[in-house]
Amino acid sequence: MGLLDIFGNQVTETIPTNELLMSLVTAFITGILISFIYKKTYTGVAYTKSSILTIILLAMVTSLVIRTVNSNLPLSLGMVGSLSIVRFRTAVKDSVDTIFIFWAITTGIMAGAGLYLVTFIASLLLGILYVLSYVIVFKQLNKYLLVINVDADNAEKIIEVVKKRKKCMLKTQSIKKDNVELTFEISGKDSSTYMLDLKKNKGVESVHLVNID
Repeated sequence: MGLLDIFGNQVTETIPTNELLMSLVTAFITGILISFIYKKTYTGVAYTKSSILTIILLAMVTSLVIRTVNSNLPLSLGMVGSLSIVRFRTAVKDSVDTIFIFWAITTGIMAGAGLYLVTFIASLLLGILYVLSYVIVFKQLNKYLLVINVDADNAEKIIEVVKKRKKCMLKTQSIKKDNVELTFEISGKDSSTYMLDLKKNKGVESVHLVNID
């Protein structure tokens, strides 16, 4: 009997092929669901394809690890020892990305444990709740810092103009020679148009808008 036969028989005896395939397929489908939600709710400049593939592969690989751990205790101890020396140095810039990664890992654990139906239902329910939360949060008005550079003679007039907005608060006021720098906190969806209108006022040299959400 060759080495491949011995290895193949051992794997088949410890991990049933149908269970292994079910874990992989479940992790793959739920990974696609998670990556689809990630793509549709991404708030950055542009998502990367590597992030989508990472979510799918992470769910599948985790399911294989859990399936192996469940099937063979000595092998699981060796695998834990091997994985303990691996160091991940990729920085995750957005906290939401971390949640999606943890979601994919959790899905893989559930699929590897043989909880196929629970994996589908839990992932679908979590996805629906997340999308609802996303919609509710983004329906709220955005907050901005409005920074205006204006000459000293027209500073008070600009303050009065800006304060006519319903949601506006003067944060700082600093004088630089003949100019005054005004910083307001404003809310609204028409802030870009409002910024252009302010620039047309007499004495306004520059207007800066910073999203602080």
